[in-house]
Amino acid sequence: MSQLLRSATEGELFARALAAQDSAALQATLAPSIDFAALTPGRHWTGTSPTEVDEIILGRWFGPGRRIVSLCSVSSDAVADCRRVGYRLLVQRDGLDHLVEQQAFYTTRGGVIDWLRVLCSGYRPVGS
Repeated sequence: MSQLLRSATEGELFARALAAQDSAALQATLAPSIDFAALTPGRHWTGTSPTEVDEIILGRWFGPGRRIVSLCSVSSDAVADCRRVGYRLLVQRDGLDHLVEQQAFYTTRGGVIDWLRVLCSGYRPVGS
């Protein structure tokens, strides 16, 4: 099917909401009871509600002093009984450009993500 005609997956909607730093849209992609775990350089994160996940992602990872400039790429596919979405972001952190790549594995129920695992590259300086 043509990429232009295909509907966005739940994971792609999640990546777009994250890139827009849109809390309401991000939370809308998540089930009321979500099983969330993530690994960033130096820390493991967990959450069980859309509000907790939003606070981790947009409050801590991409909070004050960090502006997502663009969603550079997004790709998705199936991995056995779950889905994968990978996305790369251009982020200004303290006035400097960085790339951040994340790979997320998830399942859905009722059109929203109910199980989510994220692995993050951390902030990689552009031009290094």
